Amino acid sequence: MIVVIAITAIVGSMAALFLRVPLDSYVAQDRRARLTDTADTALRRMARDIRLALPNSVRVASAGSVVYLEFLATRSGGRYRAQGDGSAGNDHLDFTDTAGDSSFDILGPAIAMQAGDSIAVYNLGIPGADAWAGETLAAYTGAAGSVTNIAIAAKQFPLASPGNRFQVVEGPVSYVCDPGAGTLTRYWGYAPAAVQPTAFVAATQALLATRVSACSFEYQPGVTERGGLVGMTLNLSLSGETVRLYVATQVSNQP
Repeated sequence: MIVVIAITAIVGSMAALFLRVPLDSYVAQDRRARLTDTADTALRRMARDIRLALPNSVRVASAGSVVYLEFLATRSGGRYRAQGDGSAGNDHLDFTDTAGDSSFDILGPAIAMQAGDSIAVYNLGIPGADAWAGETLAAYTGAAGSVTNIAIAAKQFPLASPGNRFQVVEGPVSYVCDPGAGTLTRYWGYAPAAVQPTAFVAATQALLATRVSACSFEYQPGVTERGGLVGMTLNLSLSGETVRLYVATQVSNQP
């Protein structure tokens, strides 16, 4: 029995020695796969949101190691009536009335509107035509539902759109990456401000990723092509393993 026990112990030790490497490899591979899946899901969500950003509304800021990506999220859009006499069914958007216009007809099918929406027209993201300063935004004042005539707070938009286009803006959205806390968080439902915020009063938030060890956001407006590019890098680390993913997302800046 002593001989059998000794031989079994020797064989078991040899088997454990041979099995340790493949088992460690499997655990490491599974850990890397989970980190990659988390990072990929978070970046895909960000990319999907950014593609719906109001033209020329993306902005990036940083405070220490924390980086902030903010934009105005749109839900839909259409074309406004540019000419008319203001009568029912012929209500055009007037850019000459200094008192401001309070309604306009849309060309095409009805658009679903909600309380708290805003209408943006030809946002260029420059002084005099900047949505963050409220210059190209007007609050929607009509009832929730599908409409063909959009009621807004009286507004004289600074510039007409060459294509007679407008966008329906839901509100600002911020992605905050904090490597110190190891988190990537999405904030929405707060009031827009001229200066990019680092705190979000009365905002709704959702945690997209944990174990964040590093991150960076870059924005290139692409003025000539009217199309910008947002680059996002996200590093996730766990038990000595680090995965790094980079995604570049195009954002339409044609207002």
